[in-house]
Amino acid sequence: MTQAKVNRVTLIVLDSVGIGELPDAAEYGDQGSNTLANVARAVGGLKLPNLGRLGLGNIHPILGVPAVGDPLGAYGKMAEASKGKDTTTGHWEMAGIILERPFPTYPQGFPPEIIAALEKRIGRRVLGNVVASGTQIIEELGQEHMATGYPIVYTSADSVFQVAAHEEIIPVPELYRICEIARQLLDGEHRVGRVIARPFVGQPGSFKRTANRHDYAVPPPTPNILTVLQQAGIKTMGVGKIYDIFAGVGVAESYKTKDNMDGVEQTVNLMKKCPSGLIFANLVEYDSVYGHRNDPSGYARALEDFDRRLPEIMAAMLPEEVLILTADHGCDPTTASTDHSREYVPLLVYGQPVKGGSNLGIRSSFSDVAATLADFFGLSFHVGTSFAEQVLRRGGN
Repeated sequence: MTQAKVNRVTLIVLDSVGIGELPDAAEYGDQGSNTLANVARAVGGLKLPNLGRLGLGNIHPILGVPAVGDPLGAYGKMAEASKGKDTTTGHWEMAGIILERPFPTYPQGFPPEIIAALEKRIGRRVLGNVVASGTQIIEELGQEHMATGYPIVYTSADSVFQVAAHEEIIPVPELYRICEIARQLLDGEHRVGRVIARPFVGQPGSFKRTANRHDYAVPPPTPNILTVLQQAGIKTMGVGKIYDIFAGVGVAESYKTKDNMDGVEQTVNLMKKCPSGLIFANLVEYDSVYGHRNDPSGYARALEDFDRRLPEIMAAMLPEEVLILTADHGCDPTTASTDHSREYVPLLVYGQPVKGGSNLGIRSSFSDVAATLADFFGLSFHVGTSFAEQVLRRGGN
């Protein structure tokens, strides 16, 4: 008998929703990290009935999300084979790119020669050049920035060079130009994963970052699963920061989002109008708004908000569609660190072609997603181990 047919896949990344420390977590200073379980414990239990029915509680004990006897979906968790724990590394690995060497990070700030070269090219000094959270740094330096016109440079535990500027002081196009120059300078040994424009508005004491963020990522190596799909004539659609993460490589259409719920709206709209292809979505607020700010209560609310929308996503699915829910790393808001954590990520797979209750176990790499996508669409791809055979029904039943 033949396997059930798949015409469309919706792949949603719940950014930073990890599910327990990896064996090498201590090398990254992430012992004890478990984003989902620790958030649940911090708030007295999570209310995620829809994710629970898919099998989330069957992957790992989560307070409030019990294991179920007959999950609607296939379930498991994935380890990260690449070195690192950042957004780019996690998403690239899902696309079949495994990094042997992590992108460089700058816990002491960027080297003086990089900053001097940037200042010379843009004709302005810069402020900061420190490790900081985005909201913290604009509160600390925003007033000085407004008085001087100097952009604010900062980084994190990730491989990122971030430039913040008030939209009335440095207009967004000029901020983008500054970031494009920084991207040119940050090459070779200083080839960071992303340069990020971080515009904000408001007055001291009430600054607010805007939706005009723009990421300048290193272009990914090819072939990867996105380019393989595209070359085969299969439509690839990115929702949220997917286009930025892959520097547009392999992403045919891109839909920016304001927040998680806008990301859900955009995803459902695509599901309603595009009969085939890959919809690849990232919901970023778990990471950017709650994880990095050590806000477990906000993190829990955001998870529950998504869970309430999940039936809407499921209802928009076609008979020959598979939904994959996963994450790209952890960002445990209950630990002292405000940075990403080296964790397993959950894996839930659902749809009419999928056998519910299949235990996918512990996958050795996020690249298993890429291998599975290739199998779903009848293509050849040689990185990762496909779980298509484990999840697809026989004969289309």
